[in-house]
Amino acid sequence: MFIRQIHYLLALAKTGHFGRAAEISHVSQPALSTAIQHLEEELGITIIKRGQRYQGFTEEGERVLQWARILAQNWEGMRQAAAQYSQQLTGVLRIGAIPTTLAVTPLLTGPWQAEYPGIAIKLVSLCAEELMRQLDSFELDLGLTYLEDHRLKGFKTLPLYRERYVVLARNPAPSLLNKPLGWGDIAGFPLCLLTQNMQNRRLIDAAFREANVTPNVMLETDSIFALYAHVRSAGLYSVVPHSLLSQFELHQEVTALALTPELAREVGLIVRRQDLLSPIQDAAWRIAQQLDLQQRFDSLIAIGKQPSQFLT
Repeated sequence: MFIRQIHYLLALAKTGHFGRAAEISHVSQPALSTAIQHLEEELGITIIKRGQRYQGFTEEGERVLQWARILAQNWEGMRQAAAQYSQQLTGVLRIGAIPTTLAVTPLLTGPWQAEYPGIAIKLVSLCAEELMRQLDSFELDLGLTYLEDHRLKGFKTLPLYRERYVVLARNPAPSLLNKPLGWGDIAGFPLCLLTQNMQNRRLIDAAFREANVTPNVMLETDSIFALYAHVRSAGLYSVVPHSLLSQFELHQEVTALALTPELAREVGLIVRRQDLLSPIQDAAWRIAQQLDLQQRFDSLIAIGKQPSQFLT
């Protein structure tokens, strides 16, 4: 009964409504309300503010809610451990990824599910701040993000690759293939870039400022694949992480060109620092450690090569 009470409490915190919490918990509303009342009696405190409708958690209830999240995580870890010992690891791996890394995630999720077909994966796109918040509140198991962030001091990190930014161009002039381009060289190109609220764009803007030039931005979008479409079909240029090239359909006329000085950021997995990872977290972490993504991505950058020579 105790574990069910904990899950009912978490469902109420998630939905903010007794009826919806009961619905996602697959019980009646009176049963859910009674179970939470019994938990309050057992602990000797009031957890929920009550009136004619749900009014939130009391101050004591907020503290109980933090412990409830830890207990639920530990319970799920114990259940997974039992399944792992029987060679049947199952469950849901919840991973958050910053938008520019989404195209890379199949290179992680594929090996995970190949070794553990009983694992289902829930993948969500989040900004770095929200990703860390959800890891802290046990709403996520793993995160994929930039590792050069001072806010990661409370997290365990696993570097996977160093992403290098390149110019994506359609039918570039032969002179552009002879050497890496400078940021001043491309500032006058008709560019399509991600929107300014995205971390990727802030890095690129900083590189242009460092070069003391103002980029000619013709189009902004929050979609990486929209960037590629406008390079491919509208004749614009873009600046993208080289890790994305393995997911683009690079036709003969679309080329990735190196930039100098190089703009690079380390990308990897993060997990909430804790004494014991759940079996699903531990399995995903172990498999990711064995991957060599850096060599795969670095081979995609062309300097004086035809696109067909650097496709995988």
